[in-house]
Amino acid sequence: MSLEVSKLQKVKLLILDVDGVMTDCRVFLDSTGEWRRFFSIRDGYGIIRLIAEGYQTAVITGSKAKDIQERVKVLGIHHFYQGSLDKMPAFEKLQEVTGLKPSEMCYMGDDLFDMPLLEKVGFSATVPEAMEEVKEIVNYTTIRPGGNGAVREICDFILKYGAYSKK
Repeated sequence: MSLEVSKLQKVKLLILDVDGVMTDCRVFLDSTGEWRRFFSIRDGYGIIRLIAEGYQTAVITGSKAKDIQERVKVLGIHHFYQGSLDKMPAFEKLQEVTGLKPSEMCYMGDDLFDMPLLEKVGFSATVPEAMEEVKEIVNYTTIRPGGNGAVREICDFILKYGAYSKK
């Protein structure tokens, strides 16, 4: 699958799913009874670099968990929506608060409930472990796996080709 640079050139906002994209889908129960996930430092640095270059960032996740809330806060992600598998209301709210068009957004998701957003945005991406139906509709499937560099891969493409890139 080739990279559709013309679609990336309009991107001003990166929207991320969490489980399967920012993580490898595994969770564990810690000693306090909280569910925890592993997040990639490289992915986090990619997000921080995007923010520093003027891109907006968002997370829309069906999960509602403290570790996700902590990660979003630490990274300085601008917009955060959690707790619903129907992600369209959050997406519509995101358009309203940012004033951006779907063509100016990139969404990264990996499961069936991500498909409506993947079909709406200007540039869509997923991970190699995604559901087959998802891989069939996206603009790009990363080389790196979810939770281990996939987000960084997309961040680097946005930094290189996106609306605020130094072409």
